[in-house]
Amino acid sequence: MKPKLLIVELWGLGDLVLATPFLRAAAEKFAVTLVAKPYAQDLQARFWPGVNVRPFVAPWTAFKGKYVLHRWPWFGLFALQRELRAAKFDVALSARWDPRDHFLLWLTGARTRLGFPRLGTQFSLTRPLAKPDPRDHRYEYWRVLGRTLDLALPAREAIPLPTPHPGGAVLVHSGAGQTVRVWSLEHYRNLVARLRENRQPVVVACDADQRDWWLRTGEPDVATPHSVGELLALLDRAAVFIGNDSGPGHLAAFCGVPSVSLFGPQLPEWFAPLHPETICLEGKPCPYKPCSDYCRFAAPICLRNLPEAEVWAACEKLLHRQPNDKSRIAVAG
Repeated sequence: MKPKLLIVELWGLGDLVLATPFLRAAAEKFAVTLVAKPYAQDLQARFWPGVNVRPFVAPWTAFKGKYVLHRWPWFGLFALQRELRAAKFDVALSARWDPRDHFLLWLTGARTRLGFPRLGTQFSLTRPLAKPDPRDHRYEYWRVLGRTLDLALPAREAIPLPTPHPGGAVLVHSGAGQTVRVWSLEHYRNLVARLRENRQPVVVACDADQRDWWLRTGEPDVATPHSVGELLALLDRAAVFIGNDSGPGHLAAFCGVPSVSLFGPQLPEWFAPLHPETICLEGKPCPYKPCSDYCRFAAPICLRNLPEAEVWAACEKLLHRQPNDKSRIAVAG
């Protein structure tokens, strides 16, 4: 019987997608349970079918009001703790240096608890781990955990990925988890128009709060995926993805779709999608970067000052690329 492994990854879609190589490798050696947001169930069927998902929305992952304690789902928290403790995990881990994650690991009573300590949380862990170099990509935290458990995780540039849909459209997604990560919608509209002027098929997608804007500007077929499953259906028909630093961009990478990813408050060296052909454009200088989405200005100057010409040049480079599989995206000349 395989030893039982608990993995805690409670944050965003992009964070969860970055864990994919680790989850796949771990499922070969362990009986894996993943505690994550409910959309992990959509990812599980597609990317890690051998993993058991326990959905949970941790109140401390909210962007605002995370410590309004009387609104916390205390009954759900206690039920989760009892359930995980009863499972008697051999190993429990988190790839984040988050004291709240580490406290949850301690509550499970797992015999071995792995993580990257912060603010004294080494006392919650039976095996504190040294962080990778501060300049390293977030994926490197999963590789450290993999080495600790004797799991072979590929380097970033060697992750096996599917090939994009031949002849697919350009999927332009204007949404992001936080508004400070969103490039101007006017810029996106101009980019879409320019792609179509070049006879490039385009599908526009957005978040729910952007839908009315797109409709008012004459985009009647704008897609508004309400689930990860609906987003996957769009990516399965795409050859290229263009969007913000966001979960959809990370998901595109693991669907084999290269992207142009626009970064504002965060740094691409930490959070670039794990597709070798992805082009990351970093927002303009700001003295507060990285600011973890808590922008000090009325509008994010890093993204506001990213010109359309730079984004168009990156799109042209990606559309005219010669992929490794020797298939080519059709681009009107």
